[in-house]
Amino acid sequence: MSSKYRPELTDAGLSPTQAVLAIDEYQNTRELHVAEERALTIYIDSYEIVTLMTLGTQPEMLALGYLKNQGLIKKLSEIKSIQVDWEVNAVAITTFENRDDWKDKLGPRIVTTGCGQGTVFGDIMEHLDGLDIQGIKIKQSRLYELLKNLNAYNDVYKNAGAVHGCALCHDTEPLIFIEDVGRHNAVDAIAGKMWLEGISGNDKIFYTTGRLTSEMVIKVAQMEIPVLLSRSGITKMGLNLARDMNITLLSRAKSKHFLIYNGAENIEFNVELPPKREVANIIK
Repeated sequence: MSSKYRPELTDAGLSPTQAVLAIDEYQNTRELHVAEERALTIYIDSYEIVTLMTLGTQPEMLALGYLKNQGLIKKLSEIKSIQVDWEVNAVAITTFENRDDWKDKLGPRIVTTGCGQGTVFGDIMEHLDGLDIQGIKIKQSRLYELLKNLNAYNDVYKNAGAVHGCALCHDTEPLIFIEDVGRHNAVDAIAGKMWLEGISGNDKIFYTTGRLTSEMVIKVAQMEIPVLLSRSGITKMGLNLARDMNITLLSRAKSKHFLIYNGAENIEFNVELPPKREVANIIK
């Protein structure tokens, strides 16, 4: 099959929020929006894989990215169709082989610290050894411009809160921005979109509003993205994996502030900042 092959897809995205009534501290009744959380169970060839909690805005991309990031399907051309049915809260993935050995293939699972509990299958680390991620250079000024441009997104968060946002970026521009109740869902949906559209990750930056755990670093490495940028903090395992896989890791990135935990040699400091008061843990 050609590289332009696309499996048969439904287009079953739903609205991410719903209007509800709340009473404020002045006893006024107000109509507000809340994030719409839905269960979506993924089946492959009629075998139940996992149930994810999601906004449901891009369920086909979420399912596709989940398959790729878990290493369950290697080639897009193996997939015949992805069909979402919200009447039963399920997405059915059908392969051309219509396999019946999924139980043996899946093996052990690890429940991660991702919001809504992400899942990583136990042998996933074995597939990371062959990756060759090359760092890219980033100017401090361009990083600030990217952070400024990202402020125009987060629509669901601004309207209802309770969600995380993730973005695939090139230089200073977000290319894909997806919000979901769990950051792992948002990154999987972006991975699915990249896979479907044939988008390379080797010159991109990945942004997330969530913390940088081992799961986030693994998913970004699988997409061969060399830079991971977060508004939140990191875990030690996430940092160790970023060092092992040569991923530039920046956290607490907001406005003019950021912390580089790995790959400082890839950042060109070209902005003159005003003097800042001494911080107790600065190493001279």
